[in-house]
Amino acid sequence: MTTHDVSGLTMLGQATKQPQSPEEAVLERVPNPHPGRQYCVRFTAPEFTSLCPITGQPDFAHLVLDYIPRGWLVESKSLKLYLTSFRNHGAFHEACTVGIGLKLAEVLDPAWLRIGGYWYPRGGMPIDVFWQTGNAPEGVWVPAQDVPNYRGRG
Repeated sequence: MTTHDVSGLTMLGQATKQPQSPEEAVLERVPNPHPGRQYCVRFTAPEFTSLCPITGQPDFAHLVLDYIPRGWLVESKSLKLYLTSFRNHGAFHEACTVGIGLKLAEVLDPAWLRIGGYWYPRGGMPIDVFWQTGNAPEGVWVPAQDVPNYRGRG
């Protein structure tokens, strides 16, 4: 196992204040311990919340993030704090989902990244949002997201 210098991290192992907005939140990264190997990393956030920008009512989603790293991995505590910073943030589903994907792609410069936002109904209709940086490299196992569509009481 390779060890890495993580001295630049500001959150891991520290008491950390919850950011009040995505703009205030900081995504940190750590060196990929397997550079040159292609593999898929998955994070799921089954209880993601944000606010409707018009009504201020809460919106809920199950987010699934997959990426194939190059030189960097996202540090998981910073990712959790970044995602929870949306709790008081007003934005439509598309803005949240695609914005999170764009931010992670900017910070990590992955070989490939996709995000699926499986949103619970607003106005009686679920709105699912999907974004990716392009096609996944061949030869990498990328599992299906397999989040069931919202079915209501049926």
